[in-house]
Amino acid sequence: MEADQIERIVEATLLAADEPVSMDRLIKLFAPGELPDENPRGALRAALDAIGEATSHRGFELVRVASGFRFQVRQQFSPWVSRLFEERPPRYSRALFETLALIVYRQPVTRGDIEDIRGVSVSQSIMRTLLERGWVRIVGERETPGRPALYGTTRAFLDYFNLKSLDDLPPMDEIESLMKPVLDDATASEEPAEEEAPVEEQGPVEEQGEATPPRRMAEIIQMPRPADPPDR
Repeated sequence: MEADQIERIVEATLLAADEPVSMDRLIKLFAPGELPDENPRGALRAALDAIGEATSHRGFELVRVASGFRFQVRQQFSPWVSRLFEERPPRYSRALFETLALIVYRQPVTRGDIEDIRGVSVSQSIMRTLLERGWVRIVGERETPGRPALYGTTRAFLDYFNLKSLDDLPPMDEIESLMKPVLDDATASEEPAEEEAPVEEQGPVEEQGEATPPRRMAEIIQMPRPADPPDR
């Protein structure tokens, strides 16, 4: 089969797919003998490279994420494209993204680990949202009393943030730029259902004054976990 025909088949497949398509799935599209026997993956990579080059100046782009390849609208055009949809996308709180960032960079972690670092309880709605969204999953249990669940990220998390693997995560001081498209809305719209309370009350509430700016997410991620209290 000619290279341009392979390219058109791959392009049509990516347009029709409602999720990223892996290299293995692309290979299965072709009957024996339709791809070069000596290097079928090489032929597909060449087709993908050609498609990526052809769309380099278009309103959409070909990207590779953890689950495979997909077409997506370029970020700079999302304000206009989003007007097509009457239903607004969900708006997540900054607390949710701080919780997610801790799971991402310190996984596997328990809910208690997150609460110890942030100093506030993690609302049940935050954990439920992360699990239902498919960004986080339970990866095991810690071998301690109560056997608390350990949380880690999923392939869906990588796909959503255009990452091929956890190795592609930016340095911790750049994590907010990765999440910025959704963090901007989150900061402006803290949902009451996700309000959090201090893990422990520490004296009287300070007099109301000028609002304290939120800590940078990288600062929260790198905070040490408080030491466990000594046994009595």
